Parts: sequence; structure tokens; C-alpha cells
Amino acid sequence: MKPIYTFLLFLFFLIGCKSTKESTTSSVKSIAKKKLTSLASQTWYRKDYQQDTIPGISLDKWYRQNKKKPKSKSIIVAVIDTQIDLGHEDLEGQIWTNPNEIAGNRIDDDHNGYIDDVNGWNFTSNKKGDYVVWGNFEYIRILREWGPLFKSKTVDQISPRQLPDYIEYQRALKIYEEENSDYKNWLKSSRYSVALFPVVKDTLKYFFPKEDYTYKQLDSIYKIHKINDKNFRQRREDNDLDLGALIGFMKARFDFNDRTLEKVMDNETQVDSIVNKNLNINFDERTFIGDNSKILEKGYGNNNVSNNKAGHRPFQDHSTKVSGIIAANRKNNKGIKGIAQNVKIMPLNISASGDEHDKDIAMAIRYAVDNGAKVINMSFGKEFSLHKKWVLEAFNYAEDHNVLLVHIAGNDSFNVDENPYYPSDVAFDGSKEACGNFINVGSISSKLDSTFVSRFSNYGKQNVDLFAPGDEIYSTSAGNTYASDSGTSLAGPMVSGTAALIWSYYPKLTVTEVKQIILDSGTAYEIEVLVPGSKDKKVPFTELSKSGKVLNVYNAMQLAEKMSKQKP
Repeated sequence: MKPIYTFLLFLFFLIGCKSTKESTTSSVKSIAKKKLTSLASQTWYRKDYQQDTIPGISLDKWYRQNKKKPKSKSIIVAVIDTQIDLGHEDLEGQIWTNPNEIAGNRIDDDHNGYIDDVNGWNFTSNKKGDYVVWGNFEYIRILREWGPLFKSKTVDQISPRQLPDYIEYQRALKIYEEENSDYKNWLKSSRYSVALFPVVKDTLKYFFPKEDYTYKQLDSIYKIHKINDKNFRQRREDNDLDLGALIGFMKARFDFNDRTLEKVMDNETQVDSIVNKNLNINFDERTFIGDNSKILEKGYGNNNVSNNKAGHRPFQDHSTKVSGIIAANRKNNKGIKGIAQNVKIMPLNISASGDEHDKDIAMAIRYAVDNGAKVINMSFGKEFSLHKKWVLEAFNYAEDHNVLLVHIAGNDSFNVDENPYYPSDVAFDGSKEACGNFINVGSISSKLDSTFVSRFSNYGKQNVDLFAPGDEIYSTSAGNTYASDSGTSLAGPMVSGTAALIWSYYPKLTVTEVKQIILDSGTAYEIEVLVPGSKDKKVPFTELSKSGKVLNVYNAMQLAEKMSKQKP
């Protein structure tokens, strides 16, 4: 997961339409703007452009018209992610239970290599039940692993066989040097903020004895005192602290929502952990887990996929949101409605602060396949991959067993055709896809204008397959709550839920057929959009992904029915 933009937030995540009844694709030429009400904003992604003038995935449209019953009892969707809130009211009855495992007897009853895996597995824990909070960034693992080979060497000292790894090592080293410097400066600033905060609070009592000031009030007195006020200075030992600067400091606390000393100190702790754990070559979280990170093996970790200790709620939030989009109970009249009712979520924990380990990714995929998952949702990503071979072999293993992999494009606002983002289905030589069961998903917003593609979303004509809603998505949240969030992490499960829905009604379809159905049946919006990461560069929306389309459940189910009828 992306270090700052994901984890710190994680703690504190039809006019001109050509479609007809027989068509399984649609194209939108014109733009119809509609301001969403508060209630509509919670369900916008389920809407249909033709019926609602909202560019959703046409989920409600399909449910209104569908009269058929599913043919499959349930589809298992593995969610490879953080821990999950197993007690959430809207996930009740929607969590996978291993039918061949007896809970709590400390025996591997089904002989699958995992003891008491009743609801899934936590690959970032140790046998005592403790779990990783802080892990390395992947480029730190590369520096630690390849440093003995490449440190202080020039390119002319490297053999042709080692050259690709050497180049990747140099890329990792460059990013480490930049990030390490930035975070150390941030840590220095954070420590200064902790020291300064009591001084500012004490000073502001002169103006606000009850400490009940608002941002507007601070701004008013800041305008008066922002240029050196010679009549009012705070002296602390050798330091002269300008009143305007002090007021500006507290204004900034409003901007960053850390208006208490406790919050400022918490921020310092987070940045300190990034510097001394995420970015520390001498810190290796795998020793805490107790496994051999150099080989693939079963059984490390433990069966606790939902740690309910006080204060641990943030570590369940991401997976809970993802799972709710896919499978929140549609029949209980609570909270939200998932994309597919006929689904069981298999929670597999691999994510902590830092980057997911390739071993955990590979072993989680294999676990999901071996235990009956048809769809695997992977709402995580990173810019480096130390053991790509392990992951690609797991991809192929899933493909051999007719399992679909859904991955997110990422939240860096860059072109993944030019900037690697892992895990990826790109072959080692970069010339082709390594498997045919992988879908990479970017994010769109509800605004059918130049900002249609989410400003944070990655994109790529070759390596992003399609887009789905990921902006301001209302879903289940940890602590038996509900919340809105944005990110490609929320676009991916839209596709995973759709694949599960397809298979629940048309179980004979192959994984390559389901993938093609999803890509072919989307909506191609014929508008110009801002390229994420740019200020004013616009391109046709269709140029930002391979399919040039947005997920459309209604069209997908129509096309699935048509293809299913053609099968012998």
C-alpha cells in the first residue's frame, strides 16, 4: 500500500446513447450534469446513465429487471487485504466458513497446511497471535537483498544477466534517498510541532481565555499580526517567536485536523515509525512473523483475520469497505446493498503499513484457489516487486483453476504503461501479458465532465483494462459503521462483485470468458477528460485504458446470458 496517502489516512482509504435492448455495449457522447443529493451520493455508483443521468454501473437497473434465480449456491470471493470486521451487521452471513475445519482444536483438520483456518488466514501474524503493524517498503527489501551484489558498483562491472536487477536496484536506491530525506525532514518538523504546540496554546489564551476559537477567528487576528508584531513577542530562552507565526501554526492545525497535543504527538509517532521501520534497511518485519522469506511455504501466520482489541479498528477498515461493496447483505434492509448477494467473502490478510510482501501475495492467491475461491480481489499495490516470479506463478496457478484476479490500477495519478505498479500481469520481458485471468481497474467519479477520471487514479492504454466507480463510495466500515471513501481500492471490488454475479447465474463460463464479458460490455463515454496528474492536458476518455470503457453490470449480464446460451 502507498505509504503516506493510504496509511496515514488509514489510521486517522443519456443523451446520445447508442445502446438498444439487444446491445451489450453503450456509448455516451453528450454530457448531462446532475447535482447529487446527500442520499443519491451514497448510491450513485449503482445508477444507470440512461435512466438516472448518473454514470454508474447500471446495477440497480439489472436488479429491477432480473426475474431469474441464481444457479450457483454461492460464489467465494477472496479479499486479499487488511484484517476485516467480522462482526459487521451488513456482512452477517456473507463471510466464508471453511466447512472442513473444526474451530479451536489446534488441528489442521482438512490437511490444507493451515491450522484452524475457519474464516481465512492472516499471513502477517506470528503464532502467538501478534500481527505486523509496520513493514518495509519494497524498495527497502530490494536494497537489503541486492545491496551485497550491487552496492558501490558501476554498470560496467555488472554482467548482462544481472543488469535488469542492477537497474532496478539503482531505481530503488534513488527513491530511497529521496524519500528518506523527505521523511527525516518531516520528522524534524513534527518534533518541533510537538514542542511548539503548548507555547501556541498558552499564547492564544491571551485572546481566547476559554480556548474556543474558530478558524475564522484565528484568520482575523493572523491578518493583523502576520508581519512581525514588535509589541507582542513570545520569548523562550534564545528564541524569538513571532505572534503571527504562532497563530499561523494553529491555523495549520485546523487544516490538518490535528488541533490537540495528542493528535500532534500521534502524527510524530507515525512519521517516526516510517523513518525507523518502513525506511529502515536494518528493520525486517519478517523476523517478527517467524517465517523464511526466501522460500514459499505454507502455515506461517495464524487464523485471526479480525483482531478486535481496543484501538485496533483502523486495521480492519480497508478490507471491510472493500468486502461491503462486493457482498454487503442485500436482504437485511440495513446499511448498503452489495453487488452480489450470493457471495461468501474469504478474508486473507497481507496488508500492513508499508508494502505487501510478494511471498504473502503468492501464498494468499494459492490459498484462495485451493480453498474454492472463484474471484480474488486485490485492492493493494506497490511500485517495486522483489519476487515477481512467485507472484506470476501464482497468477498462472489461478488461471489453471479458472479463477479471476481483480487488481487496482493505483492512486498515484501516473501512467502504469510507463511506471511499473505491482502486482502486474506483464511478463518478465514486458512484451505480453503473462496470464489471461487478470483485470486491472482504474477509478472514475460521478461527474461526467473533464474530471470524470478520478484525479488520483492511475491509467494506461495497455495495462489498465477498464474503469469503475471509486470516488466517494459509501460502504461498510470497521466498528459496525458506514463511511464514504475514495480510491481505486473501491473500484476494484465493483469488478470483483460483477464477476461473482456473472458466475452465480452462468457457472459454466470460463475465466477468460468472464474477463472478456466484463471488458466488452462496458460503457464507452465519448468525452475528453483531464489526464490524472496534469493541470490541463485532456485526452479522449477511451485512450486511458485498454477497453476504453466503464464497468456496466446490466450489459455484462446480458452478454453473459448470450454467451452462455452459445455454449454446448
